[in-house]
Amino acid sequence: MNKPVAFVTGGSRGIGFGCASQLAKLGFNVAINGMRDESAVSEPIEALKAHGAEVVYCQGDIGSAEARVAMLDKIKAQFGKLNVLVNNAGVAPKERKDILDASEESFDYVVGTNVKGPYFLTQAAANWMIEQKAASSDEFFAIINVGSISATVVSVNRGEYCVSKAGVAMMSQLFAARLGEYDIPVYEIRPGVTKTDMTSGVTDKYDKLIEDGLCVTKRWGFPEDIGKAVGSLATGDFPYSTGQVIMVDGGLTMPRL
Repeated sequence: MNKPVAFVTGGSRGIGFGCASQLAKLGFNVAINGMRDESAVSEPIEALKAHGAEVVYCQGDIGSAEARVAMLDKIKAQFGKLNVLVNNAGVAPKERKDILDASEESFDYVVGTNVKGPYFLTQAAANWMIEQKAASSDEFFAIINVGSISATVVSVNRGEYCVSKAGVAMMSQLFAARLGEYDIPVYEIRPGVTKTDMTSGVTDKYDKLIEDGLCVTKRWGFPEDIGKAVGSLATGDFPYSTGQVIMVDGGLTMPRL
């Protein structure tokens, strides 16, 4: 029970699993969240346990207030503490549509999951961390938000996703400013083109773009690339860098001539 505890939303697959895996390797006990039944995520759970972590699965929609309360309650019951929150869970539009045609329903779906959910989960987790910090000032606490280059890189066929990630960027700044007095750093990681389920439908498109020089590092990003960055932040390697954005995009957003 002396191990630090991390909660990774969307941690059963993709980038989230890459983050959870790295944290487990670094000696964290891990809570992961997902929408699937626990029986459907036995493989990633066992993989995390193989790294020596105690694992708890928190099923539910991060966009639901009731689900968020239930998740934190489950973590409290299992571990009694939470050192690091990794806000990773996110969705893309169910259909990529031009912003002149995209529906309000799609906007609500994406923004509700990608911004509203982590915003209020962070609020609840931060208040709990403040209580823990008061009781145990020598422990390290942090919040890490997984954003996207889409916070600043325009895609007019998925505007709601870009808006949501711009929201995550501001959310990171807001909580970094507010939690400074408690010495709880908040960071944002911005992945670039990353090989996950979410990008499986555009593999051919990005294979060609990467081959043609889209990224300085001429390959896709992988979940473990983001996981390594999360691990370094979560273990306190950058305690004086609160509010900062860590780019994990292979140089994609670096201006070049």
